[in-house]
Amino acid sequence: MRYGLPIRPLFLLLAAAVSLSGCGGPKDDRVRITIWHQDRPDVRDVLQKQLDRFMALHPEVKVEQLFKETEELRSGFIIAAIAGQGPEIVYGPSDQVGPFQVMDIILPLDSLFDRTFLDQFTPKALTYYKGRLYKIADKMGNHLTLVYNKKLVPVPPRTEAELVAMGKALTKDTNGDGKVDQYGLTWNYTEPFFFIPFMTGFGGWIMDEEDRPTLNTAGTVNGLKFIKALRDEHRIIPNEADYNIADALFKDGHAGMIINGDWSWAGYQKAGLDIGVAPLPKITSTGLWCGTMVSPKGFSINANITEEKKRWAVELIRYLTSEENQMEATRTLFTMPTNRNVIRSGFVQNNEILRNSQIQIDNGQPMPVVPELRAIWDAMRPSYQAVLAGSRSPEQAATDMQLQALQRIREMNE
Repeated sequence: MRYGLPIRPLFLLLAAAVSLSGCGGPKDDRVRITIWHQDRPDVRDVLQKQLDRFMALHPEVKVEQLFKETEELRSGFIIAAIAGQGPEIVYGPSDQVGPFQVMDIILPLDSLFDRTFLDQFTPKALTYYKGRLYKIADKMGNHLTLVYNKKLVPVPPRTEAELVAMGKALTKDTNGDGKVDQYGLTWNYTEPFFFIPFMTGFGGWIMDEEDRPTLNTAGTVNGLKFIKALRDEHRIIPNEADYNIADALFKDGHAGMIINGDWSWAGYQKAGLDIGVAPLPKITSTGLWCGTMVSPKGFSINANITEEKKRWAVELIRYLTSEENQMEATRTLFTMPTNRNVIRSGFVQNNEILRNSQIQIDNGQPMPVVPELRAIWDAMRPSYQAVLAGSRSPEQAATDMQLQALQRIREMNE
């Protein structure tokens, strides 16, 4: 007696199994390129349109974008790349360059892109570290500005005194219940990055030319005093406000002004607000404009990339940073381009938001790309927040920030 299936049905079953092997469909022989980034949904939409067009031009390539939160992207890329894996391209702000280069997990780009191509960009778009190019940016800025609701603020303040006076006029209890319903100003003032404009306005900065921390200065002390006074003396900002609270207050029309980045403008317009963008105010006692950290956002290449994929990664970066694609992103997202021709275009030069964005960029300072920056952020946060909590004086906080930064940098370099 014979057991099992008849020969013909068995043959057909085996043939079907073979045809269904390889993930249930025909084998995909395309070269796969993955980009990790931390961009918001509207930026992802523009990027996907551009990737789709690239793949239509090059059907032998499959490009995928993968969103990760900023810290997840940074730590995840380090872990993956050290293990010889990770995405072919990593996209983000320039301060990623230092930590990635020190670990030798991104490639120098100056040998992959010719000078004629690189000369298309404003110099700030090209992030060099230790004499080599490691990032090519398609967006300039990642910077903070003063954003205002034109319904409540027809003309923005130019000085910190005007900011306070205008903020007081705008801060109101609109329904008579004894609680403030509308604030003059809001922003994520509990985070050190959002403190930097007032630190610089009072003459401070976070490190010197030798990458040593410079936190124990009058600029730090007076910046801390000013922010605390906005809340406790002038009462024009909420008692508590993280990023989401501040963003919601402004978006819902409960704040006349907000300090936020270029990434936020399109969202406010989509919410129906008629917004203006202005440079942050000048501090009258120093004569200095409040300057933010300015960082290009762009593309780096994983050091583990194969030669075949490297060729396509270079081609893709050329495509995504092209004049046409930068113009599309600028028109849609109101981000500052890096291509010289797009910067000189009528759209950028005649647009109020982009013109003022450029002024704020000019008032700012480049974000350091050295690994020590992370140690400085970590050193600033506890003391800064202790000042806001009332448990530490601005003077003591500045001293403690400096000592903590020096200690963390020593530990990092051991």
